[in-house]
Amino acid sequence: MTGSTKQPKRILRILLPAVLILAWLAGAAIGGPYFGKIDEVSSNDNATYLPESAEATQVRDRLDEFLDADTIPAVIVITGDTELSEEDLTATQQVVDDIGTLDEVHSGVSPPIPSEDGLAVQVFVPMDAGADIPTTVDEIRTIMADDLPGNLTAHVTGPAGFSADLLEGFAGIDGLLLGVALSAVLLILLFVYRSLLLPIVVLSTSLFALCVALLTVWWLAKIDLLVLTGQTQGILFILVIGAATDYALLYTARYREELRRNKDRGAATRAAVKGSVEPILASGGTVIAGLLCLLLSDLGSNKSLGPVAAIGIVFAMASALSLLPSLLFAMGRVAYWPRRPRYEPERGDDIAVNTGAYAKIGTWIERRPRVVWIACTLLLVIGAAFITQLRADGVPQSEFVLGTSDARDGQEALADHFAAGSGTPVYLIASEADYPAVVDVLVADDGVASISITADTPSGSIPIGDDGAPAAPPGMEGSPTIVDGDVLLQATLSDATDSDAAADTVRSLRAELDTTALIGGTTAIDVDTNDTAAADRDLIIPVVLVVILLILMALLRSILAPVLLIATTVLSFGTAMGVSALVFNELFAFPGADPSVPLYGFIFLVALGIDYNIFLMTRVREESLHHGTREGIHRGLAVTGGVITSAGIVLAATFAALAVIPILFLVQLAFIVAFGVLLDTFLVRTLLVPALGFDIGRPIWWPSRRINR
Repeated sequence: MTGSTKQPKRILRILLPAVLILAWLAGAAIGGPYFGKIDEVSSNDNATYLPESAEATQVRDRLDEFLDADTIPAVIVITGDTELSEEDLTATQQVVDDIGTLDEVHSGVSPPIPSEDGLAVQVFVPMDAGADIPTTVDEIRTIMADDLPGNLTAHVTGPAGFSADLLEGFAGIDGLLLGVALSAVLLILLFVYRSLLLPIVVLSTSLFALCVALLTVWWLAKIDLLVLTGQTQGILFILVIGAATDYALLYTARYREELRRNKDRGAATRAAVKGSVEPILASGGTVIAGLLCLLLSDLGSNKSLGPVAAIGIVFAMASALSLLPSLLFAMGRVAYWPRRPRYEPERGDDIAVNTGAYAKIGTWIERRPRVVWIACTLLLVIGAAFITQLRADGVPQSEFVLGTSDARDGQEALADHFAAGSGTPVYLIASEADYPAVVDVLVADDGVASISITADTPSGSIPIGDDGAPAAPPGMEGSPTIVDGDVLLQATLSDATDSDAAADTVRSLRAELDTTALIGGTTAIDVDTNDTAAADRDLIIPVVLVVILLILMALLRSILAPVLLIATTVLSFGTAMGVSALVFNELFAFPGADPSVPLYGFIFLVALGIDYNIFLMTRVREESLHHGTREGIHRGLAVTGGVITSAGIVLAATFAALAVIPILFLVQLAFIVAFGVLLDTFLVRTLLVPALGFDIGRPIWWPSRRINR
C-alpha cells in the first residue's frame, strides 16, 4: 500500500517540473515576437500624460473647435551664409511644393516666409497627427538634401522634428539595449559561477520572464488599460532581467547549499524553494508595493510605470520560483559543472560560515562595530550633502536627446533669424467680452513677439497689431471664430518654446490672466508636466517609505530593525543623488534633470536597496533563531555576502545598460541606480548594516521576543 502511494507522488514530482518548463516555453514562444510590435501600442506624447484638470489639457481638448487639431506642426528652417537670391527662393518654393505632395503632410503648407535679415526662410508644415512622424520627417529631410542648392542648409524642427528625434533615440530599446544588458549579465554570471551551463540557465529564466511580461503588458496597452512609453519600455526590460537574475542568484546559491545537505535532488529542490520563497516574495513584494505607489501620480507617464514594472517583477519572481527550480531539478548537480557541489552532510550547515571573504569581514566588523558604522555614516552624509546641487526642475525638449539633433540645430537657426517660438504658439481661450483685455496683456508682455486671432480667413487667422487692433492685410479681412462665446488667440513667443524664458512668460501670463483666459500649447504643456511631476515626487516618496517600512516590520517581526534598514537605505539614496548631482553638473555638464528623475531614482534605489537588506536580514533572523543575534549576523553575512554582491553587480550592470539609449532621462537614471546599487551593495549592506547589528545586539529585534540572545 505504501509503495503504491509513493509511486504516484514520485511521478507527480517528475511531471510537475516538466509541465512548468513546457508552460514557460509556450509563453516565451508567444511573447517573443512582440518585441517587434511594441511601437503599435507605445506613446511618447507629453500632452497625453497630463491630468484632465491641467490647464493645458483643457485648452488641448477645445482646440479642434477652433482649428484642425489633428495635425502636428513641423517647422522647416532654411538658411544661407549670404542673403538668399531669387534663385534660392525659387528652389525653396519648389522643395516646399514637393513636400506638400507627401501622403502624410496635411493641406495648408505655408509658403516660404523670409526673415528680416534675408538670410533665412521658414516654412510651416502641418502633418497628420496619426502619421509615422519619424518616417515623414526623414522624407522631408531627404527631399531638402537632394533638391536644395548646395549653399543652403535646411533643418526640420518644431514639435514634429523633436518628436522624430526622440523616437529615433528610443529606436535601440528592443535591440541594442537588450543586447548590451544580456551580454553584461552573461559575462558577470560566467565569472560568478565559473560554469558554462548555469549562466545560460539563469539567463534563460530572465528572458522567459521578460517575454511573458511583455506579452501581458502589450495586450493591456492594446486595450487601453495601460500606457506604454519609450522610457517605461526600457525600464521594464532592464528591471525584469536584473530582478529575475538577482532572484535566480539567491535560489541557485540556496540550491547549492541544499545539494550538499541532501543526496536526493528532489529533496534539495524542495528545501531550496522553501528557503528561498520568503526572501524572494518579500523582496519582490516590496518592489511591487513601491512601484504601485506610482498609481497615486497625476502624471500619466509616472502612473503607467507602476503597473507595467510591477507586472515585470511578478513574472521575474514566478520564473525564479518555478521555471528555474524545474530546470535545475532536471539537471541536478550537472548544472554547476565543472564545480559540482558534493554531498557533504557533515559540513552542510557550516561550510560557508567560517571561510570566505565575508566571514572574515564579519569578524573584522565585530571587533569595532561602532567605529565602522560611524565612519560609514559620515561618508554617506558627506556625499548626501551635495544633493542640493541637483537641478531637477525640468529640461528643454531640445535637450531630451543626447548627441546630434537636427531639430535642436533647427531651433537654434530659427532663434537666430525669427521669433524663437515660431510655429509653436501659446494658445489662449478667452470669452469674446474679455478678449480686448487679454490682448492688452499680451501686447504689453516683452516675451510675446506676435499675436493673432483665429478667424474665417484663407490663412485661418488675423494678425493683431501693436495697438491691439486686428491688422489683416488688404483682401484678407475676416471675422474671428467664436465658439460658445469664446475666441482663440495665438501668441508667438520671443524665446524658444522649450526654454526657461518661455516657461516664465507662460507663468506670468497665467498669473495676470488667471480668471480671464485658459493658456495652453507646447510651452504650457511643459510647464504643467514639470509642475505635476514635482507634486507627484513630493507626495509619493513619503508614501513609499511608509509602505516599505510596514512590509519590513511584518517580515522581520520587529520595529527597530526595519527603521534602521529604511534609514540606511534613504541615506544611501541621498548619497547617490548627491554624487550624481556632481557628476551631472561638473563631469557631463547636463542642462539639468526632469523632476521625475529623483522620484524614479528613489523608487528603484529604495525598493531595490531594501531587497538586499531583506536577503541579508531574513537569513540573519533565520540563523539568529538558532544561534543568537551575533552569531546569526556572522552566519547571515558569510552565507549571503557573495550572492548579494553578485546580485548587486548584475543589477547595476543592467541599469547601466540604459546609458546606451541617447535619451537624457535614461542616461541619468542609469547612473543614479547603478551607482546607488553598488553603494548599497558594498558599503551599506556589507559594512553599515552588520556593524549596527553587532553594536546593538539582541535589542535590534525589539519588540520581538523569539530571539532571546
